[in-house]
Amino acid sequence: MARSGRGRGAVEAVTETVDGGVAELRPDRDRPRGWTLLIDGAPQSHVDLDDPAHLDFSYQRRLGHVVDLAGPPGKPLRVVHLGGGALTLARYVAATRPRSTQQVVEIDEPLVHFVRRQLPLDSGWRIRVRGGDARAGLAKVPDGWADLIIADVFGGARTPAHLTSTEFVADVRRALRPGGGYAANLTDGPPLRFLRGQLATVATVFPELCLTAAPAVLRGKRFGNAVLLASDTALPLAELTRRAATDPEAARVEHGRALRDFTAGAAPVTDATAVASPAPPAKTFD
Repeated sequence: MARSGRGRGAVEAVTETVDGGVAELRPDRDRPRGWTLLIDGAPQSHVDLDDPAHLDFSYQRRLGHVVDLAGPPGKPLRVVHLGGGALTLARYVAATRPRSTQQVVEIDEPLVHFVRRQLPLDSGWRIRVRGGDARAGLAKVPDGWADLIIADVFGGARTPAHLTSTEFVADVRRALRPGGGYAANLTDGPPLRFLRGQLATVATVFPELCLTAAPAVLRGKRFGNAVLLASDTALPLAELTRRAATDPEAARVEHGRALRDFTAGAAPVTDATAVASPAPPAKTFD
């Protein structure tokens, strides 16, 4: 483990080598107990130990909206997180929906140990973190157990291929209760081939879906994040749209015919044809 100073009296960054590279927890200049997790210099997530309901990254705020709308305010949920990172979303669920039961699957066990040592979880939170592959962990979830499944899995800044197929999405639906939701953080850039393929894939399993992203990403003008939400029942589109439009980084929600037009021509992905999401362009995180 290594520490890097930030001047006399300043809180220091903490680094450690994990399976995915060099993990760094960098202190937030504006929040006394805020930290940003980076892997090999690429920002992954942000945690405020004083306020776990604070979501700093735009894509995490969009996932936070999904959590908020997954049931009546404050009602406990059963949530599966595929990908753990700094456990930001698990902390958010625990803070905003007390007594929720959560399972986190994270393949990088040294990263889990590093994060939990430096940014400990509240002892009263019902969060179980298990090491292992996300798809293998999902297979262990009982049928119909989850209210919400959140996929935020990256290896080398790319979503692994085996988490992009119709077979994978079918197992997501198996683990969800009727009316439950599936939310995935996806990244892509022009010509948005990967994103369109994911929409076509999820549409073969779930009848209702929408996509939230910055307008520039949806227009194929830049590389960025998009949050896909799917369910077997109607989605809270009006409230999602309102929240996305009023976020610090305003986003658009696409659904219905506009989303079908966006997806047009894309073929669903199977285990036999799946590929990882595209790597971010050079200097994306500079």
